[in-house]
Amino acid sequence: MEFTRVIWASAHVAGFFVAAYVANFPNLTRRFSFLARIRLISIARTCAIAILAKEGFDVSSEQVVFLLDVDNTLLDNDRVIVDLMRHLENDVGTDQQKRYWGYFEELRKELGYADYLGALQRYRINYPRDFRILAASMYLLDYPFANRLFPNSLDVIEHLAKFGRTVILSDGDVVFQPHKVERSGLYGAVSGEVLIYIHKEQELDDVAARFPAEHYVIVDDKVRILTTVKNAWGARVTTVFPRQGHYAADAAEVAKYPPADITIGRIGDLLAYDFAMLRSAASSKIR
Repeated sequence: MEFTRVIWASAHVAGFFVAAYVANFPNLTRRFSFLARIRLISIARTCAIAILAKEGFDVSSEQVVFLLDVDNTLLDNDRVIVDLMRHLENDVGTDQQKRYWGYFEELRKELGYADYLGALQRYRINYPRDFRILAASMYLLDYPFANRLFPNSLDVIEHLAKFGRTVILSDGDVVFQPHKVERSGLYGAVSGEVLIYIHKEQELDDVAARFPAEHYVIVDDKVRILTTVKNAWGARVTTVFPRQGHYAADAAEVAKYPPADITIGRIGDLLAYDFAMLRSAASSKIR
């Protein structure tokens, strides 16, 4: 088992050398974008793993998989909502904005996630002759989500990719959430390794089956989610709580749950952590 770990480390190092090679040669650097460099790391790791498998080594699981939430973790979703509400009030109407917001909150309570398009559809069902609301659909589809990434979000993904696999773990509707992930650049940043469930905390067995690992690090702005994952995986997971967004700012809600293994002020703070620091912080307590 120890020898296998050494081989695994070598496989990851191979990926890092490819990235370093690109970064240290100006002519190559100009040819490869940020996302292309991340893909190079992934490709090198995949090739190394294939070689190990051919040699008979057990490569069924990663040493570590990083599970990264989207809304208010990597992307400022509260700002998206503010922009949408302003657009509705200025370009559609105050009454329409209030109605839409009411449906939006209803669905968020019912579903447990923000369903922008579902709120529009509910509005349309109740007001089928109000065509002004259709402007909100175009606004959402064309929204510049990449501009709403928190500072250093992509840097954090690149940093964590040095230590293991990075995976988007989100929940939401089947149309708009994938659209948001793709438009923001997050889909490319994790080489398309994206999981979007209705309620991700209820699908941990599927997450583990798709991305088996010795250890997980989950980053999420909801302590409720982190507590559920800790209860399920115990010391196999390090929970990281970035204090960003309205859920994290709700002191009463946060106080309902035990603290995460690591609490940071913003997502960019993860740049100061390596895998050893993250793994050693994992509590074995069942919350």
